[in-house]
Amino acid sequence: MAVFSRVKDIFAANMTEILDRAEDPARMIRMIILEMEETLVEVRASAARTIADGKEMRRALARLDDLQDSWTEKAELALSKDREDLAKQALLERQKAADMADGLREEIAAIDETLKQYETDIAKLQAKLREARARQAAIQTRLESAITRAKAREVLHSSRTKDAFSRFEMLEKRADLAEGTAEALGLEGPKSLEQEISDLRSSDKVDAELEAMKAALKAKKSS
Repeated sequence: MAVFSRVKDIFAANMTEILDRAEDPARMIRMIILEMEETLVEVRASAARTIADGKEMRRALARLDDLQDSWTEKAELALSKDREDLAKQALLERQKAADMADGLREEIAAIDETLKQYETDIAKLQAKLREARARQAAIQTRLESAITRAKAREVLHSSRTKDAFSRFEMLEKRADLAEGTAEALGLEGPKSLEQEISDLRSSDKVDAELEAMKAALKAKKSS
């Protein structure tokens, strides 16, 4: 279904009002743009035909002007030969050509006025089309933004995301447990009986070496 019924409807169209009433603004703006483009093509085609008609009329007008000059020469020739009757007929033919030329001039003037109107209409249509395309770009941007936000919310609130975070928490707990186990393995436990006896022997050996060093130092001083 066409949005507009004629060019004047496009000029009078309020895009905001049309889109506010539309159930599907994106589809509506596509229809509007398509119809405007088709209308613009039709107006340009009509203008092209009018221009062609104007050129043809101007060529016809030039031929009529030449014809008037020709009948003038013939009338003058007839008078020079004392043929007033022929001169009068030639002037009558010239008048017919002049009347036709006047009619063509009026039609050409009308065509020129029509072309000016076409130029105005084409400029208005192009402006409306630019407005529609700008609205289309804005609507597309809003739609893409809404879709992106919806996807983001879906990801944030989806069960898959919640399950993933639950798994992360489980892995963190496992990591904490592993780290704690490793730290616990690194701590010294209670010494065995053999370790304690060995430590005593080592202590006795160190004490004996210390006493020997003291005795040697005392003997050195005495001498």
